Amino acid sequence: MLLLRRISRLPASIDKGCAVTIGGFDGMHVGHRELLSRVLKAARERHLAAVVFSFEPPAKEFMAQGSPPPRLMTLREKCAALNAAGMDAFYCPPFNDAIRTLSPDEFMQKLLAGLLKARHVIQGPDFRFGHKRSGGMDELAAGGRRLGFSVEQAPPVSVDGERVSSTGVRQALAASDLAKAARLLGRRYFMGGRVIHGLKIGAAKLGYPTANIPLKGRVSPLDGIFAVRVHGVEDEPLAGVASIGCRPTVGGKDKILEAHIFNFSGDLYGRFLDIEPVAKLRDEAHFGNLDELREQMDRDAHQARALLRAA
Repeated sequence: MLLLRRISRLPASIDKGCAVTIGGFDGMHVGHRELLSRVLKAARERHLAAVVFSFEPPAKEFMAQGSPPPRLMTLREKCAALNAAGMDAFYCPPFNDAIRTLSPDEFMQKLLAGLLKARHVIQGPDFRFGHKRSGGMDELAAGGRRLGFSVEQAPPVSVDGERVSSTGVRQALAASDLAKAARLLGRRYFMGGRVIHGLKIGAAKLGYPTANIPLKGRVSPLDGIFAVRVHGVEDEPLAGVASIGCRPTVGGKDKILEAHIFNFSGDLYGRFLDIEPVAKLRDEAHFGNLDELREQMDRDAHQARALLRAA
């Protein structure tokens, strides 16, 4: 799959036009996958490239004025999921004021018809685009008739009677309802990233060495202490316990993901790991000293082992 961040001309492999869908695709839930399957089908039938059009950073983050919604996926994770879904290209320029102020007509003419050479566009019924979200499916269909692309409206997808959305997944995770989040996603939720060097307090003073994964300013949809499975170390996932928080007992300020893998002592620095939360153990708390923290970590590890054996 081609990842296109800043382009003025399409690569030759997709220069003949595309079937495209527009959206954030955060989390790649079951509704997203249904939409992508329609894009692939339309592209293959029409001998076009299958393209996803998004923004990075997403429009919602740009407009949030310092209070962005939690992200379910990093850009790296999203690219991997789109590639696995069979997309030919993922076009995700940065969202900025120039794009924010485009009218619906300008958006369609400059970006869809002009830049991407769209021939077929597939969107859900609630799709909005253009300045102040003033364009919808009616405007998209009318623009397609003028500019030479067809428009298909994909039906919404529901699970257990609830319409699937990234917002719904975030709400389930915020409530620590990991089972519901998994149903909406069609898979278990995970957080991932590259392991960096930390303060070494876990290994040196607490007896719990951790793999430290920075969130890089991204707002986590989860907080607290979790029983987890860690993917990416060995062929099979490894059991462990993880903390998503600011580490108040040791004076931490920035939120970070820390995972301790049971019965493991290898070097993980620089490795990409996926952390799969299985059950929440408790909220993050401040302890008076490291001895109190260590005692609680012992209890957390004991509880996590029991939960993971039963899961």
